[in-house]
Amino acid sequence: MAYFDSDGVQIYFEEHGKGEPVVLVHGFASRAAHNWGAMNWFTTLAPHFRVVALDCRGHGKSGKPHDPAAYAGATMGDDVIRLMDHLGIKRTLIMGYSMGGRIVTGLLMTHPERLRAAVLGGIGAASGSNFDRKPIVDAMLAQDTSRITDQRAKEFRQFAELTGNDLKALAACMGSNREDFTAEEIAAQKIRVPVMIVIGKKDLLVGDPTRLRDAIPGSKLVMLEGRDHMSAPGDTIYKESVLEFFKSAPA
Repeated sequence: MAYFDSDGVQIYFEEHGKGEPVVLVHGFASRAAHNWGAMNWFTTLAPHFRVVALDCRGHGKSGKPHDPAAYAGATMGDDVIRLMDHLGIKRTLIMGYSMGGRIVTGLLMTHPERLRAAVLGGIGAASGSNFDRKPIVDAMLAQDTSRITDQRAKEFRQFAELTGNDLKALAACMGSNREDFTAEEIAAQKIRVPVMIVIGKKDLLVGDPTRLRDAIPGSKLVMLEGRDHMSAPGDTIYKESVLEFFKSAPA
């Protein structure tokens, strides 16, 4: 458990196990201890790999800028690359969930040479009309939660409070200039890194996973029966599929 400086922001990370590295990038309003620790990912992967999990900026024990500009563009992906550099990891297996899946998608497009194989959890491809972030930003800043009318925003606010995060930092993160990737943008990159996409069949929060699969040549799609966006990370089939996928990844 340690920290490093990523362009002026302190980033917390922890390591478990030994072997080939696996980097884990959690979802919005979560943190490494919840997304991966509480869902038994550390105990699943650490017997086989060197697991490195960070708290993304604005989350958990990492620095929490309140300026949306601190989260804009590729900044959060840059944090992952700087963490790898800090630890001397040249190439890694990697998994991101939800926001983390979007971050890893960006890395597949900009730093494919640093990735051996990638799991994109809880995301699909955007349709071109990105979902409206403003209700979630407003929910994070709301003084009276009873006035939050958007159900998805209310659920994110409740989750953020459950995980003990800084609401103003989360509002800045969600309100930053970060557009979701369309299937066309992803396909244009001609990604060659092995990719597996995992999503709950009841997940209504994200784009179409089949469009994302079709945009990445040779990628595999795993649909989790009876799981939605919040319940998918703890799924046993999810864990078994990722373990098999990482073990079979080319060197």
